[in-house]
Amino acid sequence: MSLLEDLQWRGIIYQQTDEEGIKEVLDKEKISLYCGVDPTADSMHIGHLLPFLTLRRFQQEGHRPIVLVGGATGLIGDPSGKKEERKLQTLDTVNYNVSCIKNQLEHIFNFEGENGAIMVNNYDWDGTMDLVTFLRDYGKYIGVNYMLAKDTVASRLETGISFTEFTYTILQAIDFYHLYQNHNCKMQIGGSDQWGNITTGLELIRKMTSDGAKAFGLTIPLVTKADGTKFGKTESGAIWLDPAKTSPYEFYQFWINTADADVIKYLKYFTFLSREEIEALEKSVEEEPHLRKAQKALAEEMTRLIHGDDSLKQAIKITDALFSGEVKELSADEIKQGFKDVPSFDYNNNKEIGLVDLLVEAKISPSKRQAREDIQNGAIYINGDRNTDVQYMISEQDRIEGQFTIIRRGKKKYFLIRY
Repeated sequence: MSLLEDLQWRGIIYQQTDEEGIKEVLDKEKISLYCGVDPTADSMHIGHLLPFLTLRRFQQEGHRPIVLVGGATGLIGDPSGKKEERKLQTLDTVNYNVSCIKNQLEHIFNFEGENGAIMVNNYDWDGTMDLVTFLRDYGKYIGVNYMLAKDTVASRLETGISFTEFTYTILQAIDFYHLYQNHNCKMQIGGSDQWGNITTGLELIRKMTSDGAKAFGLTIPLVTKADGTKFGKTESGAIWLDPAKTSPYEFYQFWINTADADVIKYLKYFTFLSREEIEALEKSVEEEPHLRKAQKALAEEMTRLIHGDDSLKQAIKITDALFSGEVKELSADEIKQGFKDVPSFDYNNNKEIGLVDLLVEAKISPSKRQAREDIQNGAIYINGDRNTDVQYMISEQDRIEGQFTIIRRGKKKYFLIRY
């Protein structure tokens, strides 16, 4: 199966500027191609992943990926998908975001070897450009009517769009032209919302080169969920690639909780499992959905890719401990990850405290009478062990690494005591 056939099977291709031309050039040679991201935050989230993972598929077939971080375009703001103007960020903020995102992209691509990835920042060529150069050398090639016809601009005409964001598509076109001239870059890939920006780049290349230049664009579909809710969002917010924002355990949990209706599509989109492996998992979803083999494979592949083997093992350990109740086997760091969102109580005292009093103070039980009943009925667990002693005193020995005690009431209601 060719690369394009594999992308089609996975459902990754949304639009192509020249389907036959792309097929022909990929059959004849190994090309350089690029995908970019603007540093609007200090971390990417999983909504950014699909275009870059698609770029990595090209690298696996011998093509050279160029990874662009938009230090310049990030200062302007892409109007794509926005109903109002973005809040402009300072240069210091954008530069910090650039450094963070570069570190994340280095985990996705191989930068060694004949087709090792190249990482570029468009501030290196856009940041030093003066206004007259922008207008004379580039602006004169892109007509206002052409830009007004772009969906990203047309959708904003009623609510208003500044000249700053209006010119964004020209800046991105300059990127494509620059990479075409300096890195022999023949293709740009991006999300479906980038179609207008990509085609503007092709227009600029066509008009500014006289050698019959041929470049291409390919877009990737918007990732959706079968139930209509937005992909990549949870009650606690976006799923970030930065482990300080979304822990590896939370990242793992997001993928393992994928619905049966979505899991095969996501395996095709995001993982590098073979067609045979995915089809076997699809059969498992149909015949033995309770085993959740497909979800486990998806969670493992994605967590390993973004956070590495050690973080994957830790995420599985936390998951297994919570399922079995053997929470005392967890380290303090693992408890911070696994119990991030459970109710917690700060006990700022080195003295022992009676279990009954703690249950009431931490609002685990509503009253001392109910606390005693809960204990006597075997509903209270301390660090995974059932405790039926109403006279029990919580002491230093009940503190995991001196920092936490985990109280469970009933089968699933966890509470975290912090010291």
